[in-house]
Amino acid sequence: MNIWVLLKQTFDTEEKIVLTGGGVSEAGVKWIINPYDEYAVEEAIRLAEQHGGKVHLLSAGPERTGEALRTALAMGADEAVLIHDPRIPQDEWAIAKVLSAFLADQGADLILGGNFSVDHGAGQVAIRIAEQLGIPHVGSITKLDISSGEAIVHRDAEGDTEMISVQLPALFTAQQGLNEPRYPTLPGIMKAKKKPFKQLSLDDIPGISLQELGARTERVSLSLPPARQAGVILQGDLAAQAADLIRRLRQDAKVI
Repeated sequence: MNIWVLLKQTFDTEEKIVLTGGGVSEAGVKWIINPYDEYAVEEAIRLAEQHGGKVHLLSAGPERTGEALRTALAMGADEAVLIHDPRIPQDEWAIAKVLSAFLADQGADLILGGNFSVDHGAGQVAIRIAEQLGIPHVGSITKLDISSGEAIVHRDAEGDTEMISVQLPALFTAQQGLNEPRYPTLPGIMKAKKKPFKQLSLDDIPGISLQELGARTERVSLSLPPARQAGVILQGDLAAQAADLIRRLRQDAKVI
């Protein structure tokens, strides 16, 4: 089975977000595999162990993304590809365009990714890739079984569970609860250093036009929410409190 995993490197979820110059400061930041992508890596490794085949990792991002890919290789993935090129806009449409162009001739039986990334939270890239490749997509899965070229999945549906059957090749995005990702072992870390790792640019990917990669979205501004004001305890009997509350809503908050 030819399995590809879409992987992104994100801030450690314990990091404190600091804004400087209208952007998020990366000074001294610890980077990790996007947690939802980690579920995808684990599921891919389990499927390869069960059905045979290889697990390939794919990411588009800065050179530091190689750290996250090496971690996933240490978990048990077989190969990694990093597409690093400053000409790629940090825009979900553009990134999906690049990744789908690369995947078009890789013969993937199964593509796995995270439900969304914890930094942007848009959840667009995987869905766009499935559309551009013309393959089925099921998001937010919590169980995946494969047999005879068919996948039976359970997906989280706003508190309920849907069971869906699709034919492979297909793309799935992982939700929390799909599995419990393993930790890289010392032997796994040592083996990861010798596993195939390719770094490509846009020039290595056929069918990509720079004119097509213009960003479809633009960040207008980035700021912290206003500081919370101290709470107010209303005084007096119920009638006085109600009157005071209405006055505050009308005159101070201006919501009525």
